[in-house]
Amino acid sequence: MQERVSCRNVKCSYYTLIPTQPGPLQQFGRTEVIENTLNPDFVRKFVLDYFFEEKQNLRFDVYNVDSRSSNISKHSFLGQTFCTLGEIIGSAGARLERVLGIPGKKCGNIIFTGEELSNCRDLTTMQLCANKLDKKDFFGKSDPFLVFYRSNEDGTFTICHKTEVIKNTLNPVWQSFTIPVRALCNGDYDRTVKVDVYDWDRDGSHDFIGEFTTSYRELSRGQSQFNVYEVRGPNSLSNRTCFQQVTLLSFKVESEYTFVDFIRGGTQLNFTVAIDFTASNGNPAQPTSLHYMSPYQMNSYAMALKAVGEIIQDYDSDKLFPAYGFGAKFPPDGAVSHAFPLNSDCENANCVGIEGVLEAYYECLRTVQLYGPTNFAPVINQVAQAAAGVMDGSQYFILLLITDGVISDMVQTKEAVVNASTLPLSIIIVGVGPAEFDAMEELDGDEVRLSSRGRVAERDIVQFVPFRDYIDRSGNQVLSMARLAKDVLAEVPDQLLSFMKSRSIEPRPALSHCPTPHIHENL
Repeated sequence: MQERVSCRNVKCSYYTLIPTQPGPLQQFGRTEVIENTLNPDFVRKFVLDYFFEEKQNLRFDVYNVDSRSSNISKHSFLGQTFCTLGEIIGSAGARLERVLGIPGKKCGNIIFTGEELSNCRDLTTMQLCANKLDKKDFFGKSDPFLVFYRSNEDGTFTICHKTEVIKNTLNPVWQSFTIPVRALCNGDYDRTVKVDVYDWDRDGSHDFIGEFTTSYRELSRGQSQFNVYEVRGPNSLSNRTCFQQVTLLSFKVESEYTFVDFIRGGTQLNFTVAIDFTASNGNPAQPTSLHYMSPYQMNSYAMALKAVGEIIQDYDSDKLFPAYGFGAKFPPDGAVSHAFPLNSDCENANCVGIEGVLEAYYECLRTVQLYGPTNFAPVINQVAQAAAGVMDGSQYFILLLITDGVISDMVQTKEAVVNASTLPLSIIIVGVGPAEFDAMEELDGDEVRLSSRGRVAERDIVQFVPFRDYIDRSGNQVLSMARLAKDVLAEVPDQLLSFMKSRSIEPRPALSHCPTPHIHENL
């Protein structure tokens, strides 16, 4: 990401600015100095690696430059502000404005604008055929296929694509294929692309038929006289007419949209929490309980909720998060519920901010009776119903399920997940405590796509992890939470993109800096 910085109404004459990422704090860079203005627009930009799944903290310091010294302590400190990179990207139009100051004093405003650096994100789809290729097989013709190579700076070549093999023909027509433009030419449209033609042999000793060279710029002309290539065989002479030909039949370029494209276009992430209140967690009043509220540290439920929620909240404009519990007897009638609101408001389950969710969770522990069983399907179906009402790409839903035990309604849950795989929804399941979670792996379709009643999930939308794998041995809760969030959220951008692509949804133009409409009433 490229970050641009401006200041407004800053009471000084010279400026320099330092963004830092706490870790220990380390200076990342400085802007140039702009003289004699209250409203500088700095030209120098900061290029940062962006990771959705990480909380990337930034601190910006502003100074009045008093001399030519490069030592920052020699200049007057005017103020600072803090934010995360996610807050900048998640703001309308990727534009975030903050107050700049020191405790008890406002020194003006500072404006951040984020922009994703283009790295040749286009995809090209092409189809080729050949005519009059050499006969290489003794008992047949040839089994031709093509191998594409990208040229490197040092004159070597790197393989970037192989076509399928067409059996027993000298005039093959290969299927169309799609390849990133950066893989074909690394963004250099005039870079040489070499194409080898081979005859396939079962033992792997493929016979070389010939080769030709082209470039992305030549291919982009599409089907024309310029894209009919003579294939030079190993014994071809430079002055001899070559009858072997490969012809480009079609060539199409499409944009490969990114997660940031959709966020900048206004797509909002709707975060919903569901917490396991079954009796297997133990009595919350006892220190052995997974729900025990220690005055000294957060329990695993609170840590998981805070770790994931604090990152996602940067992409949710109203910061209202529906929060539910399941597997407990809920007042006033004591009936077992698998989707009760943590805030006890059956008409509106929204909590204000992640801290509001935590407060509702702690209060709920005092009012409900832990019971059972561990049913996921009701809350999944509830969130899925809300997601089904917003299929235009303006909203993407993320459900965080935190549980301590083996799921009781696996058949119903599998059906709920398969149904939800067509919707703008991702499901994160975090297992807490010492239980074995082997059955949960079936829901996480990384290896084998989940199926139910003969139907296969359209997309892989579930990510399951046991929290114990991320706990820092030294007891550092901040580090444990960062590790958890990094792993469970890493798949969300690709899951969002897979939904958008499956519905042919393109990102909207980047929003101007104005409030974004938001929908929560369906939850």
